[in-house]
Amino acid sequence: MRSFMDAKSMARDLRETLAARGHVLPHSACLELVAKQFGLADWNTLAARIERSGARRHPLPAAKGWRPTNLTDPARFRLGLDPERPGVALIESRIDRSEAAEAEAHFGCLMQSVSAEAYRGRTLRLSAELKADGAGLGTIWMRIDGASETGLRFDNMMERPQAGAISGTTAWLDRSVVLDVPGDAASLHYGFFLRGLGQIRARGFRLEVVDPSMTVTGGALARPERILPSTPVNLDFRRSEAGHA
Repeated sequence: MRSFMDAKSMARDLRETLAARGHVLPHSACLELVAKQFGLADWNTLAARIERSGARRHPLPAAKGWRPTNLTDPARFRLGLDPERPGVALIESRIDRSEAAEAEAHFGCLMQSVSAEAYRGRTLRLSAELKADGAGLGTIWMRIDGASETGLRFDNMMERPQAGAISGTTAWLDRSVVLDVPGDAASLHYGFFLRGLGQIRARGFRLEVVDPSMTVTGGALARPERILPSTPVNLDFRRSEAGHA
């Protein structure tokens, strides 16, 4: 669903649609028409509203430990408490829908980290409710790291055929991740993220120890095998990457 923040791309789409039907209007006229669609007097009024909205940032969650991370471009996302819904966190894309083709390369994430000491040798479940509004993709995730920050366990629901990541527009949906905590675990990291366009809301996060018989949803992180050459190679620097002398 488009909002007034999409006004410029709406005007461009309107101009192209009208031109295809033989009605040529300048871009400025289309901007004025879009402003009228939102019940405003003119484009200047709508532009001022867009500027005010863009400058207003959601406050970060007051809960100690939450922080934004993995922002490919901080200007493309707003993250924090939903100002209209107490107890709900929000990640909102500010990417214009005219950039939809490139949008999936961008992520916004809220997360927190805790020590793994109290959870070693146990099974943990991370659960939350998620709600999507015109979202590219949204999900919860959890990762368990070793002392050297080496990933030991991970799941972000992306590979699940059912009850996994969500997209489009949805009602509130329950999602969970279950991982076993190795004895050499040092830290736990978890949260939720949005990829691409739209909005993802989250509420009711819980991190709890569960019965070890519960099926885990993720596992060890794959590490690429290192294949070493049997003899020294190119010690005189005379061969290029292409292998030519």
